[in-house]
Formats: sequence, C-alpha cells, structure tokens
Amino acid sequence: MRRRYLITYDISDDKRRARVFKSLRNRGDHLQFSVFLCELNPREYALLKGQLQEFVHKREDQVLILDLGLADNTLEIGQGLDYVGFAYRPPQRIMVV
Repeated sequence: MRRRYLITYDISDDKRRARVFKSLRNRGDHLQFSVFLCELNPREYALLKGQLQEFVHKREDQVLILDLGLADNTLEIGQGLDYVGFAYRPPQRIMVV
C-alpha cells in the first residue's frame, strides 16, 4: 500500500544537499527548491529513510517527513490542501504496459 509523503530539507553542506536532492528526485516530484512529494510503499520508505540517514549530518541538517496518508486519496483544495499564489496541480500519471 503506497502512502504520500511531503518531504522537505535544510542541509548546510553542498555535497550532502546534492546527495539528498538526488535521492528524493529519484523517488518523487520536485515541488519547490527543497520540497518533494513522494508516493512510497513501506519498503521504499524504509530504504529512502536509511539512505537519508547516511547523508545527513545529525547536528547540522534536518529532513522533515510528513505522512499525508494513502496515495490513492486525492489532494483537493479545501480538503486538507490550501495555497497562496498559484494552485498546486498534481502531475498526471500514465501507466504504460
């Protein structure tokens, strides 16, 4: 069962920041400078979290992970999602078989 996570980071070192960015880019949608939206199953989540723990300096860096619930649930304006400025539009996913 896939869950949706909002992940944001504040990394002080350029090399560590690049590693965190690459790890997240391969697993989710890059929404803003240091913000990603990822849909992960439990195994993918555990692997990502373990990888991030390797890169992050525990006294200088921070990665915040917010569980937004099941990935099947839609993110809708007025139902847990709000914005200022232009509205967020989830990317359209197409399954190729």
